[in-house]
Amino acid sequence: MEPIWKSRKVVIVGAGAVGSSFAYALAQKGLAEEICIMDMNADLAEGQVLDLAHGLPFYPSVQIHVGTKQDYKDASVIVITAGAKQAPGETRLDLLQKNVSIINAIVDDIVGAESQAVIVIASNPVDVLTYAALKRSGWPKGRVIGSGTVLDSARFRYLISQHCNVDVTNVHAYILGEHGDSEFAAWSMTHVAGIAIDDYCPVCNECEDWDYERERIAREVKESAYHIINYKGATYYAIGMALVRIVGTILQDQRSVLTVSALLDGEYGIRDVCLGIPCVVGQQGVEKIVEAPLSADEQAALENSARALQNALQDLKAKS
Repeated sequence: MEPIWKSRKVVIVGAGAVGSSFAYALAQKGLAEEICIMDMNADLAEGQVLDLAHGLPFYPSVQIHVGTKQDYKDASVIVITAGAKQAPGETRLDLLQKNVSIINAIVDDIVGAESQAVIVIASNPVDVLTYAALKRSGWPKGRVIGSGTVLDSARFRYLISQHCNVDVTNVHAYILGEHGDSEFAAWSMTHVAGIAIDDYCPVCNECEDWDYERERIAREVKESAYHIINYKGATYYAIGMALVRIVGTILQDQRSVLTVSALLDGEYGIRDVCLGIPCVVGQQGVEKIVEAPLSADEQAALENSARALQNALQDLKAKS
């Protein structure tokens, strides 16, 4: 069956650092025909659009404008970066509840507009908010996805490439699970130039203690966001590029394998939770979850990550 044609229109909900960085990168790539930016702060959205639009002579052809709820109807992809920041004295659970309320209100507007778009959640905690958005929408599970561990996997590939002194495009590697403290490196799925990482290292000769280096690299991936936040207050450039990769895959129906956050329904023995897992992503969102053979330790780590997210969801339900 031939794929249904869609316009390449992207709506970005949230004009802050992440949303604007994504819009800037997306405009430069020339993947979208139309970029709409929305925010509760109308002046911020207007300012971001003007700033981006003044660069139109230097971009591939694209329309950039302030969006409204009516733009949901004919969008191909809707990317939600909006969310509240933690206030002094506010618990993480309070913040989570506040952000779920924000996401629910946005999803209600999207559904009300009878949109046929794919929703991509980038707000944090991304896995819990992806689950909330999916349940609120009532849509097929593949049409509501989160940015998951796409950025974490990019950090992982970068650090391996630096350690092995090879081009990062020759490294295939994935971080799986929660986009957060319980994520883990899937070393059994890691390859350099098509060679399993444990087989490549004797050829590489870049380290004396590979076990130590494995732990260091995995730890640095997990702590990367904390370091960047300590240095500059927030992370936004790399997640903006990660969102371009996800959205470009959807717009171009590339069927790329990305570790987006998707709802598991028995895959890997896990149900009713969204987390970062290898998925085939195309025009309709997640079209297939790839069940890779994990080691026993990795399977246990994935189940531990799922429990951490399920506990967060239970706490949220108890608070409601």
